[in-house]
Amino acid sequence: MQTISVRCCVVGGGPAGVMVGLLLARSGVDVVVLEKHADFFRDFRGDTIHPSTLELMHELGSLDDLLKLPHQKATHVAAQFGEARTIMADFDGLKLRCPYIAFMPQWDFLNFLAGRASRYPTFSIKMEAEATDIIEVDGRVVGVKAITPRGPLDVRADLVIAADGRTSLIRDKAGLAVDDLGAPMDVLWFGITRMPTDPDETMGRFDAGHMLVEIDRQDYWQCGYVIPKGSLEALRNQGLPAFRANLARLAPFLADRVSELDSWDKIKLLSVQVNRLRQWHRPGLLCIGDAAHAMSPVGGVGINLAVQDAVAAANLLAAPLRARVVTARDLAAVQRRRLFPARVTQSLQLAIQNRVLKPVLAGTGPIKPPFFFHLLRWFPALRGLTARLIGVGVRPEHIRALPYWPEKG
Repeated sequence: MQTISVRCCVVGGGPAGVMVGLLLARSGVDVVVLEKHADFFRDFRGDTIHPSTLELMHELGSLDDLLKLPHQKATHVAAQFGEARTIMADFDGLKLRCPYIAFMPQWDFLNFLAGRASRYPTFSIKMEAEATDIIEVDGRVVGVKAITPRGPLDVRADLVIAADGRTSLIRDKAGLAVDDLGAPMDVLWFGITRMPTDPDETMGRFDAGHMLVEIDRQDYWQCGYVIPKGSLEALRNQGLPAFRANLARLAPFLADRVSELDSWDKIKLLSVQVNRLRQWHRPGLLCIGDAAHAMSPVGGVGINLAVQDAVAAANLLAAPLRARVVTARDLAAVQRRRLFPARVTQSLQLAIQNRVLKPVLAGTGPIKPPFFFHLLRWFPALRGLTARLIGVGVRPEHIRALPYWPEKG
């Protein structure tokens, strides 16, 4: 049994976990991140880096280096209901350094963040370290138990931050209550080759009973096919030929390539959850990101919210962690800061799910675009509002804490 002691143990090496680890280490806090996988490589994770996140990278002095990595830019997002098409969000008008969404493989983004964090002497990340339980003393969380290829590991910490996603084990072990807000759909993710003659925009296509999101990844389309909740087995029973035929009808320009989907193994299920913790913390423990509030894929804003949580947590907790006096009031301050953005965003997502997506998936006749779709066609200036909601969000965070440690070298 190996035992280590740190000021902060972060469970989960996703965007929220690695970002909060980087910021705390930069602020002089001894922090370790536990990631259960051997690397960050996973297909069909959220690959969007929003304008507000790019702004944070500028504040860190890392934006130019980040943008040297391969990525694609989306300056607008379009939608098509039946034969009617319009631009839903136009990022060009945002008064930011990067008025666009950058599509970058999440493993590249995480490797970049981890590399930057490793320049600080107080940061470490342990791969293949899977958290299995919390350690409690007198009702306070004082650490985490984990298993590694080298044997059991106990991490003792003044604070544990659970950033281990929508199926958070740490949250469950701590007994924190989750309110399920409902999700009427799941999403099937897959890739199809992109040809030079294809459209060059990120698009959502809606037709009676069918919905497809196409994300331009330069040499392939990252596609999300939306299905009613729990209907995958029925879809599989209809067979791949029927599924490919539906895709070809929905996006005719892909008809000559849907044959690439020759196995269900090439199609990955995202089981959509929308939920939120009633309380994000216990003595010695804080949940952030999807562990605190699982977001709908509507708008692709989950990563943005998770990164914003990480920034708020670092801003509010770096000084107490350095002084080793993290109180319940400090943890509650993080929830107060981030609860409003999570509530507002989830409320908007639920409205779209229930008023737009659910009727589309249930429809059998000619599809009718929602009223807001017409407003965006009639009043193009409104596209800037939707761009701000998607690209910046509600109450964006900024990095306040100054560097405490210089980078190595």
